[in-house]
Amino acid sequence: MPAMQLSKSIQRYPAESAIALLLAILYGPLLIHWLDGWLNKSVSIEHEYFSYAIIGFPYAGLAAWQARFQWRKLPDQVHLLGIAFITIALIFYTSILTNLINLSLPILLAGLVLALKGLPGIRLMGMPLLFVLLATPTDIPYLVAPYLMPLQRVIAIIVGTVLSMFGMAVTVDQSYILVSDRIVEVAPYCAGLKMLMTCLYVALLLLHWTGNLRHRWKTTTMLVGAVLISFVGNLLRNALLTFFHGTDQTAWFDWLHESWGGDVFSTLLLLAVITLMQQLDRLAATYQTLSVKTDAPVNF
Repeated sequence: MPAMQLSKSIQRYPAESAIALLLAILYGPLLIHWLDGWLNKSVSIEHEYFSYAIIGFPYAGLAAWQARFQWRKLPDQVHLLGIAFITIALIFYTSILTNLINLSLPILLAGLVLALKGLPGIRLMGMPLLFVLLATPTDIPYLVAPYLMPLQRVIAIIVGTVLSMFGMAVTVDQSYILVSDRIVEVAPYCAGLKMLMTCLYVALLLLHWTGNLRHRWKTTTMLVGAVLISFVGNLLRNALLTFFHGTDQTAWFDWLHESWGGDVFSTLLLLAVITLMQQLDRLAATYQTLSVKTDAPVNF
């Protein structure tokens, strides 16, 4: 039955089917390469920062699929900017630079939307396109890393202070923490940028999924909360790593630093972001109920 439905869909929408097939041929191997790198940690540190695309890309596809009926109602109109985007994407795709090859995917998708439905298509598919763009691996983490020194120092000071409160002899020098004659550096890649990017991305995804993007207070609170969750979580992680290293607990240090312990920790932070979204929805529902009972509007 699914095969018959697929065949009917191809016959009914031959142009869309041909485009989907072309995209699969062009970017299927690239997406498989990305997925393998994220799952097996066989890619660069900068590339690994975008591992949230494992949930981001499927969600973008789901969001686009759910908008298919509205898409079909839009009149066909070719926008010249779409042709320009497609041309740029094809040039990037044939480049020898990895960044340009990667960026060709969101550029090509935006170009196809513009070429098929014009600006109304972009307004309809804007969020799925944004999710693809934000999850496309680039060298942004590498470019940002040199500017993280102030944050590294703040983290080192806070971690040193916390460990001192537990009776440990700690000395902090810039981004270095000396514990029991062992030096721990809060390196640029330990400053929490990866978790910050992931928390913000998941927060944005949840806001879109729950339809809360139109609520300014929820959006602001959610994004600020995601930043705070990632920052506090990173402080806790660095404190644990420093404690394990300073007390010569190498197995625990390796587990949290390079093994699957880091994945567990990241999962817990994402659960905290999800919980924040749930609490915001409950708070809004409570105030809405109170406004109905008192017959007084409650604005957010």
